[in-house]
Amino acid sequence: MTTTPEPTELSEPALSVRQVLTLERVLAGEPEVVAGAGQLDRPVRWVHVAEAPDVGVMLTGGEMVLTTGVLLAGDEDKQAEYIRSLHRAEASAVVLGLGRAFPAPPEVMRRAAERCGLPMVVLHRPFPFAELTEEVQCRLVRRKFAAVSLSESVRTALTALITAGAPLQSLLDEVASHSACPVVVTNLAHRVLATAGERSAVDDVLRDWERIARQAGGSEGDGWIRAELGGRGERWGQIMLCGHRGDTATGRLLADRAAEALVLHRMLGGNSAHSWEEQSAQSLLTDLVSGVVPARQLLPRARAAGLPVNRRTFVPLVVRDVEPDQLDRVLRMVGLSGLVAELADGAVAVLLSLARDQDALVLTANFAARVHSEAARTVVAAADPRTAWDDVPTGLREAQHVADAADSSAALDLPAVVRLRDVHLRGLIRLLRDDPHVQSFAERELDGLLCSADDDMLPVLRTYLATGRNKSRTAQLHHVSRPALYRRLEAIQTRLGVDLDDFEQAASVHIALLAHDAQQS
Repeated sequence: MTTTPEPTELSEPALSVRQVLTLERVLAGEPEVVAGAGQLDRPVRWVHVAEAPDVGVMLTGGEMVLTTGVLLAGDEDKQAEYIRSLHRAEASAVVLGLGRAFPAPPEVMRRAAERCGLPMVVLHRPFPFAELTEEVQCRLVRRKFAAVSLSESVRTALTALITAGAPLQSLLDEVASHSACPVVVTNLAHRVLATAGERSAVDDVLRDWERIARQAGGSEGDGWIRAELGGRGERWGQIMLCGHRGDTATGRLLADRAAEALVLHRMLGGNSAHSWEEQSAQSLLTDLVSGVVPARQLLPRARAAGLPVNRRTFVPLVVRDVEPDQLDRVLRMVGLSGLVAELADGAVAVLLSLARDQDALVLTANFAARVHSEAARTVVAAADPRTAWDDVPTGLREAQHVADAADSSAALDLPAVVRLRDVHLRGLIRLLRDDPHVQSFAERELDGLLCSADDDMLPVLRTYLATGRNKSRTAQLHHVSRPALYRRLEAIQTRLGVDLDDFEQAASVHIALLAHDAQQS
């Protein structure tokens, strides 16, 4: 049964002891920290004025206790017990106003506070505690309201995106706009699935991701805030705010709201963590193929995605007529490292990462053999191995070009791994298909057939030329008699005004036909 994730509790807004001591009204009292200086970042949930020696029984934790010590003067045991009572109640700090009861900081209380790690502050200039209480309570209420408002604002925005069917990236962009820091989603192996935020800041995070990933299980600090992703009793990833500059409570709230939205997005969209890995690989390989982003800038993303990149040999491949899942499975079967992603035209890009001492050609051939055993009628196109990461985009584009050229004719007798040298003239024409001169040449050479109402003429001509002008084979492939084929070839030659028995004229028509087919595809 599908269950929705339970809502997380709203983080309690708080001021730290350090922040309270910087308030203008507090500064007017000339505060001095006499104990527990290393604990000033403790959160202050509330302010409480108390003189009773057993004040601890009235506290619930997180209170800053204000006192003049009037009931403690002259009794050192009560003074020490007062501090211990606050410590047991998990008070955030004690503030003692110096005056008639204690003209100077009491040493017994100071030593007890230091032993307990409880911040103890004395005020050298007395002022009404009510002013400080009012100031802190008002600020806490405002922060509480701001936290509720932010929580609802983020939840509303993310829910609207999910309802509209927005992709994962849109949700992360929204979270990054609220957090003003890089946002990273990883799987349980700490491999990066998606990122959002200012590109340069994200790149800085990913550049050092190996160290960050190793520390990912540690405590939060310095603005690194995590929330677990999971449901149905299992975890499958985490979202991390990297270097959040706001207070920790707000950062944790944002991370929790983002986690809720991502889990809901996955459940409603039928997506899985694995599909997010596919999207990550697709984004990376698409950027590599396009060349819009320099390869050097994409290196941190590749490393963070789990692709080995140091001292490696890269083999760019493009495979047709096969699903990405099948290629992922083949990669695991042959024990190779690599990324798999579907490109815009339906082809699937594969980037193998091999150790320098491995035989790239042999391993590529083994991979291709496995692919063909999974999908017999597929094309595995490869560029030559690259040892420099900067050469990978050119290699991917070359493999894509080879795959396009090889895929355009079923009559080609292709090897298991097709390379640039295997596509010959067809490959050259594919490269030149957008040239206006080539387009004009193709139109001029084939004009008589392109305007024909007989749809069978171009296919017959295509087969005849692809089979090396073998009339018997052409008649067989088109299921017609030889006399019928002769009549069609005569009609084709008449319309084109050429003699297909003449090698040069036949070659010219063949090149024009290849150019026409390349332009159409």
